[in-house]
Amino acid sequence: MINVSTVPAFNDNYLWMVQGRVAGNAAVVDPGDAQPILDWLHSNKQELTSILVTHHHADHIGGVAKLKETYPKATIYAPDDPRIKQKDVVLESEQLISLADLGLEFKVLMVPGHTSHHIAYFGHGSLFCGDTMFASGCGRVFCGTMRDLNNSLQKLSKLPEETLVYCAHEYTLSNIAFAREVDASNTDLEQREIDDTQKRANDIPTVPTTIGLEKLTNPFVRVDDALIIASAQNKVGKELAEQWQVFETLRLWKDGAL
Repeated sequence: MINVSTVPAFNDNYLWMVQGRVAGNAAVVDPGDAQPILDWLHSNKQELTSILVTHHHADHIGGVAKLKETYPKATIYAPDDPRIKQKDVVLESEQLISLADLGLEFKVLMVPGHTSHHIAYFGHGSLFCGDTMFASGCGRVFCGTMRDLNNSLQKLSKLPEETLVYCAHEYTLSNIAFAREVDASNTDLEQREIDDTQKRANDIPTVPTTIGLEKLTNPFVRVDDALIIASAQNKVGKELAEQWQVFETLRLWKDGAL
């Protein structure tokens, strides 16, 4: 059993609180800000036992020090990245981590691209993927590579379609607007725009999404689809022979660099 609660932070971040089989204990994923987490823990009478970090950006680790100070027994799990100063357990690819205080287990997936050391946590039908995959989009490439991020998204797309994807930002409507530019005839995408626009009008998060929905409506995942390839090639006016080149074209297009 897993229960995930949404804690909004900053302008558009989502921090994720995870509860499992052990009552009274909780984990947090990517606590960019400590105070909303402390407030949630107090309101829900929970003890913080684990801190799961996906990558080094400040809006994902900014609250770690304060949370560790407040809950010194909480274990910090993080990738092997020197830019993450506080970590108790350094994680490796395909490693299984057991959160005994929650009765939960997650597999660590290496998903570089947005950053060079980005990881994700997969288990119990849930994926916590930081800034790798977004609803109908993906993260920018900062200190990773286009090839890496394409490969990471393809890896995630092979997870079970019912997997709930807990990404870290509310970027969905802007991502859909771009996806519609790339993939204008996609009726699944058209319906998603209607559904998610209604959610935001009612101040409801558009995430989690699912792997299945992303395979239907996320152009960055669908880089082997003939329509997406044609759209990317039309944008740059040349043939794109490799999958990662299609991805790179889409990412540069979304970034306004084409």
